[in-house]
Amino acid sequence: MKKLILLAILVLGIISCSKSNIKSTMELPNEWKHTTNIYEVNVRQYTQEGTFKAFEKEMPRLKSMGIKTLWFMPITPIAQENKKGSLGSPYAAADYTSVNPELGTLDDFKHLVKEAHKSGFKVIIDWVANHTGWDHVWTKQHPEFYLKDPDGQFHKASGMDDIIELDYKNQEMRMKMIEAMKFWVREADIDGFRCDLAAWVEVDFWEQARPQVEILKPLFWLGEYDELENPEYGKVFDASYSWRWMHKSADYYKNNESLQGLKDLLMDYSNIGDTSMRAWFTTNHDENSWNGTEYEKYGVITKPMAVFSITWNGVPLLYSGQELPNLKRLEFFEKDPIEWGNAYQVADFYKTLLNLKESNPALRGGDTKAKTYFLNTTANDKILAYIRKNGKNEVLVVLNMSKDPVNFTIQDENLSGTFREAFSHTNRNFDTGKEFHFNISDFVVFEK
Repeated sequence: MKKLILLAILVLGIISCSKSNIKSTMELPNEWKHTTNIYEVNVRQYTQEGTFKAFEKEMPRLKSMGIKTLWFMPITPIAQENKKGSLGSPYAAADYTSVNPELGTLDDFKHLVKEAHKSGFKVIIDWVANHTGWDHVWTKQHPEFYLKDPDGQFHKASGMDDIIELDYKNQEMRMKMIEAMKFWVREADIDGFRCDLAAWVEVDFWEQARPQVEILKPLFWLGEYDELENPEYGKVFDASYSWRWMHKSADYYKNNESLQGLKDLLMDYSNIGDTSMRAWFTTNHDENSWNGTEYEKYGVITKPMAVFSITWNGVPLLYSGQELPNLKRLEFFEKDPIEWGNAYQVADFYKTLLNLKESNPALRGGDTKAKTYFLNTTANDKILAYIRKNGKNEVLVVLNMSKDPVNFTIQDENLSGTFREAFSHTNRNFDTGKEFHFNISDFVVFEK
């Protein structure tokens, strides 16, 4: 009897230690998230074939450009009932644990992830938890998983006729959703999720889901919400969208609004702190298709805005084709391949910035040791100047955010010593002068 008791105690101890080790592993930060960048892959439009296999051939080029994390738009089958266009929306899923045959097979995707890992990429997939398409397998197997209208019909998502909303009061549905997320970690060894319309799903679901999925491995979680509007979600997600910044910066350019308004908004984001990160971008699949290319939105400040997105505190997001540059709006529900050609005119621009983001500790995102300071200039209404510091490492960024040439001087004691410019590789000693002569679209990025 004593032997049985001792054996039981030993087994309980082992289980306890095992759970403790899992918990401690889950609480360890993913070190790579502080230096990574994320490249959104629109598989359908990326190549003429529009498949995983065809995209694999592009990965060496993206690696050379400095891309670290590949985010794949939804790879699940597309619902056919009430679909939009001839191909439908990838965000109207027909099954959470299958692959859209338009893109390839599950084995194709697993092979892609394995090859991506060999090349040093991380891979995250789009996860659409708020809603499904009308003929998702659950509509037949578990109609009780869905919200219903008073007439008993499935409830359409706001403003979108091709999708219907799930009922997060249903605990069985929650568990099946979590199991579906686990499927992709277990079967394909993905490294995280980009969670579509994350704030349309109750925050307590994400609080429930993350630790259960991460029993398999620690993951990176990017939520499509703005933490200024949904602060409670910041306790769950590693990074969130900066929607308010994206809209305000576009309005700033188009409507000639105050640059101080942008600076005030950046302070609001900074006041959130570093327990979570903001994701910065000039375009993505939604913006490109529905609101215009980055060049339509930002005109002559497109490049300065891109420099900002990579050098401000957080994680940069890039979209398929930005390295061209891509000057067309891509169709969302039809086949409309990116017009690549052979010239990637902006690739070296991004390579310089992305490599600097990875290598210089001053540009670490979500790190309390990396501090950011605005710099005062004689043209504060036109110039956005800031310096980021982490120990002895410093990065100075100066952007012409106006539609005019600007002559100005930086008047700030935070800037001193000799720096090297990241693009021209020239040195400059700011103890001997801080004057600048900027043309339209000009910017500089110095590191110390």
